Amino acid sequence: MKVFESMEVSGSSLTAHRLWMDTVASNLANINTTRTAAGGPYKRKVPLFAEMLDKTVGGYEDIGGVRVTEIWEDNAAPRITYQPEHPDADDDGYVAYPNVNLVREMTDMLVASRAYEANLAVVDTARTMWTGALDIIRS
Repeated sequence: MKVFESMEVSGSSLTAHRLWMDTVASNLANINTTRTAAGGPYKRKVPLFAEMLDKTVGGYEDIGGVRVTEIWEDNAAPRITYQPEHPDADDDGYVAYPNVNLVREMTDMLVASRAYEANLAVVDTARTMWTGALDIIRS
C-alpha cells in the first residue's frame, strides 16, 4: 500500500470533478448558442467517469481513484422555439436551441462542487494525520 494513497485517490477525484465543473460552465455559457462551426446548435457535453485501478503483484487492487475517459456529446433533441425574427430561424420560423437544461446543469454543478469539497476535506484530513504522525516520531 502506498503511503500517500488516500491523497492520490482524492487528487484524481479533484481533477475529474474540476473537469466536470468546467464542462458544466461550458454548457451554461453556450445555453443560447444556435450556430456552431459544426452546424446547428451547441450540444450539451458530459464527462464520462471511470475507475482507475492500481496494478499490484497479485493483480489489481480495488483502490486507485477516478478519471475522465472522454467528454461525451449529448445527442438529445434541441429545444425548438418559434422566433421568426431570429437569424437562425428555419422557413417556418422555428429556431433550434441547445439541448442544455439550466436546472440540470445547476444540479450537476452542485453535485460536482460538493464532491470536490469532500475530496478537499479528505486531503486536509490526511495531511493533518500525517503531520500528527510526524510530530509523534520527532518527539
